[in-house]
Amino acid sequence: MNEVLAQLHARKSVRAFADTPVPLEVKRAVLEAACAAPTAGNQQLYTILDITDQALKDTLADTCDHQPFIGRAPMVLIFCADCQKWYDAFAAGGCAPRKPEAGDLWLALSDANIAAQNAVTAAWSLGLGSCYIGDILEHAETHRELLNLPEYVVPAAMAVFGYPTAQQLERAKPARRALEHIVHENAYRRMDAGELEAMLAGSAGARPYADWLDAFCRRKYNSDFSREMSRSMAVYLEPFRP
Repeated sequence: MNEVLAQLHARKSVRAFADTPVPLEVKRAVLEAACAAPTAGNQQLYTILDITDQALKDTLADTCDHQPFIGRAPMVLIFCADCQKWYDAFAAGGCAPRKPEAGDLWLALSDANIAAQNAVTAAWSLGLGSCYIGDILEHAETHRELLNLPEYVVPAAMAVFGYPTAQQLERAKPARRALEHIVHENAYRRMDAGELEAMLAGSAGARPYADWLDAFCRRKYNSDFSREMSRSMAVYLEPFRP
């Protein structure tokens, strides 16, 4: 296994950081790696918010599902899917652009998330741990105002960074699903109940599979935060409707 593959397999989410600031040159290296990511038509349909204000980080720790470690993270980046800047450029240049629609947002969400993945991968190679915060998609109205987001900008992902504590470094990375369940050849193959259980049962540990699955469904899929995320996405999508 080469060094790139080893880094990809080793990287895991880190939620506890040493009390060590991230040097500016390290932050810049992470940001430059993010901006080197693949992008549709070289448009870079994203804007990265570098959150340095402690009061703002503390607010995000509260609005993003009450997770205090966000406020303690030395580096916080929000990757925004940005359909605003090109629309503004086209309008300023007299191109008579149509308004951005759902397809434009979908492309920008991909661009933003690819850049974010470059950032967390680069960070790990530099000794920095990171954790994605999907809850940035919640509370659309609050986050729009808090981050001064115009109507064609959506916060696709947030990631927090810092040097991991020893406990976080030693913690085992959760096992991923077996490849045969994840990779389907040529076309989608809908799995039956038996194969789905074979794919997921390892996560149940010593618990009966049905009990674990029900608890996981209630904790994640049917949770209040999941419903709020869907509500917020409907708010974010509204300006993109034809």
